[in-house]
Amino acid sequence: MSKHLKVAIIGSGPSGYYAAEALLKSETTGAPPVEIDILDRLPTPYGLIRGGVAPDHQSIKGVAKRFEKTSSHEKCRFIGHINVGKDISLDTLKTMYDAVVIATGAPLDRNLGIAGEDKYGVIGSASLVGWYNSHPDFANLKPNLDIKDVVVIGNGNVAIDVARVLAKTADEMAASDLASHAAEVIHTAKLENIWLVGRRGPMEGKFTQKELGEMGELENCVTVAKLEQIPDEIGEVGEKEIPAKTKNLAHLQSFTTNVSGEKPMTLHVEFYARPVEILGGDKVEGVRFERTKVENGQCVGTGENFDIPCQMVVPCIGYLSEPIEGAAFNQGKGKFKSVEGVVDDNLYVVGWAKRGPSGTIGTNRLDAKAVMDIVLAKTSCSMKQGGVALDQYIKDNDLKTVCFDDWKKIEMEEESLASDPSPRAKIPHIKEMFKVIEK
Repeated sequence: MSKHLKVAIIGSGPSGYYAAEALLKSETTGAPPVEIDILDRLPTPYGLIRGGVAPDHQSIKGVAKRFEKTSSHEKCRFIGHINVGKDISLDTLKTMYDAVVIATGAPLDRNLGIAGEDKYGVIGSASLVGWYNSHPDFANLKPNLDIKDVVVIGNGNVAIDVARVLAKTADEMAASDLASHAAEVIHTAKLENIWLVGRRGPMEGKFTQKELGEMGELENCVTVAKLEQIPDEIGEVGEKEIPAKTKNLAHLQSFTTNVSGEKPMTLHVEFYARPVEILGGDKVEGVRFERTKVENGQCVGTGENFDIPCQMVVPCIGYLSEPIEGAAFNQGKGKFKSVEGVVDDNLYVVGWAKRGPSGTIGTNRLDAKAVMDIVLAKTSCSMKQGGVALDQYIKDNDLKTVCFDDWKKIEMEEESLASDPSPRAKIPHIKEMFKVIEK
């Protein structure tokens, strides 16, 4: 019987790396030693840290250094460019490892569910964010920004990120890792109005004070809010929420004194409005909204409609996980079915794939630790071969995978291609990544 617990983690984003970190740290508490393979369908690790975090928020991306330390551990491997469910089945993986952990996050956009959302010009936030972050899935998106008006739907940080990236100048984004193909389009656009629209009120918004505050510091864009929609006080909120809500309210109140047109672009912050229809023919020409109010914590319609003319709509209303054959999945909630992270025999789930897209990056650390404690309690070392079996499978099926050293070659190339002060010039296409690896 092997003395090592063989674990495969599907997904190399924060939840996957935090799960690996928790398992490696457990050895110091007397738990069995582990051998971990972290699998990802892309040649690049770090998930939303690389492909989802706003390109002008470089400090958040710093957590990748922590994940790199995990990858350098002798008992942990990164294996990129292997798609579980396509290149190898989940059931096959389960025969190789004592435990398999799904950590694939929530990469798919949640639909608005209204008429007209199939029109040209409706682009989900996962697609648009992936496009300006050089994600290979969206590098060829080619959104049309030769327009004047954009409506961004959502009351969270993703919506604010999208609006901010579209509003910032080239100089403001110089120290970012904004995709070059996106920079060419965004910084030559003639946008005049960006609408940031939420169903609920300002105190129900999910944005954080840092992100909201940045909206008042844009060089080329003035942020305005309606005085009648912004309260004088935060009202009744949980004690822990008071500091953040107080700062958010102060930012919003400051926006009410701004005037549309003071700068070339205006960001209109609009509350109490839910979309009911995307207007236009084949292309977006506007969005019809219904006025709402919040009663007993519920958002209800008032029957009053109004239209906002626009040529692009970006829904930022949440994300869904992608099913994997062989794992129980809740289609309605867009996440894997589990009991405290246990999906089935020797199959587990962590992070957004487990609980939905909620919490911060740090939330995934606590979540992963809790599930890995269950893995260690329920799992025994066996005769399964783990990585040895996977390596043989890769060889037998002629799969072209990427190791962490290969990724470091890509990273070094991206850093060498960057123009100061940008930290990197991301390579958006997988074929180009392999050219770098094979130099």
